[in-house]
Amino acid sequence: MEHIKDHIKRTLSKSKETERGELMKYFCQRLNAQRMRDNYPKITMSRMGKLLEKIPTKDLYYLKRVCDDSQNFSKKFWWEINPKKHETDSSDPREKGKAGKVTPRTASRQQDRM
Repeated sequence: MEHIKDHIKRTLSKSKETERGELMKYFCQRLNAQRMRDNYPKITMSRMGKLLEKIPTKDLYYLKRVCDDSQNFSKKFWWEINPKKHETDSSDPREKGKAGKVTPRTASRQQDRM
């Protein structure tokens, strides 16, 4: 007969596994495989946790699907988690900063409307 302590240890270790942790492990494995090929250091689980801390779990599933569908997993992952790439100020990046500027052309249009 086994001691009750052996049963408690097994249930505690399984309960600590979460779907978020499994996704973090998945991203670490996929990214580290490519990083080792390129002579970059491995990403640890703690670093991955810091990178993904503000992203909800449901969005991690989306990130996994998008990265799996892309040709370059690592490149897509780093592009997707960069918030600067997803600013919604303007649909055209060349138009950034031009909104609200009054040029002679826009000034004449405003006068025509009045």
